[in-house]
Amino acid sequence: KHQELVHHLLYYSRPQHYLHLCPLVLLLPPFSSPVPAGDCNCLQQEQCGVHQLIAKMTITNITEYQAIAKQKLPKMAYDYYASGAEDEWTLKENTEAFSRILFRPRILIDVSKIDITTTVLGFKISMPIMIAPTAFQKMAHPEGEYATARAASAADTIMTLSSWATSSVEEVASTGPGIRFFQLYVYKDRKVVEQLVRRAERAGFKAIALTVDTPRLGRREADIKNRFVLPPNLTLKNFEGLNLGKMDQAADSGLASYVAGQIDRTLSWKDVKWLQSITTMPILVKGVITAEDTRLAVENGAAGIIVSNHGARQLDYVPATISALEEVVQAARGQIPVFLDGGVRRGTDVFKALALGAAGVFIGRPVVMALAVEGEAGVRNLLRMVREEFELTMALSGCTSLADITRNHVVTEADRLAVMPSRL
Repeated sequence: KHQELVHHLLYYSRPQHYLHLCPLVLLLPPFSSPVPAGDCNCLQQEQCGVHQLIAKMTITNITEYQAIAKQKLPKMAYDYYASGAEDEWTLKENTEAFSRILFRPRILIDVSKIDITTTVLGFKISMPIMIAPTAFQKMAHPEGEYATARAASAADTIMTLSSWATSSVEEVASTGPGIRFFQLYVYKDRKVVEQLVRRAERAGFKAIALTVDTPRLGRREADIKNRFVLPPNLTLKNFEGLNLGKMDQAADSGLASYVAGQIDRTLSWKDVKWLQSITTMPILVKGVITAEDTRLAVENGAAGIIVSNHGARQLDYVPATISALEEVVQAARGQIPVFLDGGVRRGTDVFKALALGAAGVFIGRPVVMALAVEGEAGVRNLLRMVREEFELTMALSGCTSLADITRNHVVTEADRLAVMPSRL
């Protein structure tokens, strides 16, 4: 049962580290088929060389967490976190598009002191790297959103709590001080929405991230195959007292059935105005990937835009968020800040996003993977690694502050083809 993990880890380990692995793993190179779980005789983790390897392994980049999380989590939980919509083309493209953007570093610049602090909606944070909303975090780790909130606070950055969290806004607020945003789905019952927004405001949340790309749930085939439903010990904590906290078993995906029954498909730009009338919190519109919708967001008083394709979980074959970013930035014309959510796996990705005009980035899926592997310590380590990579990228590019990062520091595919992005 350990072969896939070992196959991944061998790329990051010296041969002597795996000479004493569980013998079943070493019998079948090149690890083409998994060993049935019942065939592994390692009754305790400390007796198994694979688990020893994990313990000894130094995780050097955030993507390594995913291979370990896959082995650790139940299949239904891992597939929920990891999968995308339909063919998963956009899921792959979200990360691969970053690799097609190249650097134009500047040299002979004093980079002995580097400042990566920034301000988001008036709140000063330590770095332009924030935590995106991800649902059901207690499926990954018993402490779930509590652990993520504490890690974000320790890093002096922003956590965004999902509407579909397994910890309530009040519970997350109880973890201590921190700058937190609240991601909002608009339910058919607007009284439920109004109550939830006011609870978030009372709990000290500072902004609303309004998700606008989910009138219906995307076709997530892994969830359909698994007949995804929340484990019986978990609920949607923010809706627990409203008889909306449970997700029923369905013939396909329990989440898809829940969304079909509860989420308002009539949501439109007038509802941004309605939200503004019930809260003083600024509203970020999350799910914008075109110039046309950017202009409408500005016209309707959005405080900012999050360029997002919902982690490639809604409409497949939309562009990677990094590919859509510059079009949105140009259409915003500096009137409101534009953030990027999706595909960020390295500090180099953060730099590329900022060079193309983002005011900051949000990281989602990798946070849950790190949480699954090491709880709060994993999320802290993830934020530390991305921060250090970003600082290094700045130094090697000749930048000492975020203001130094410019469009001239990167070359995109469009640049190489001498075709600029659309300026609709």
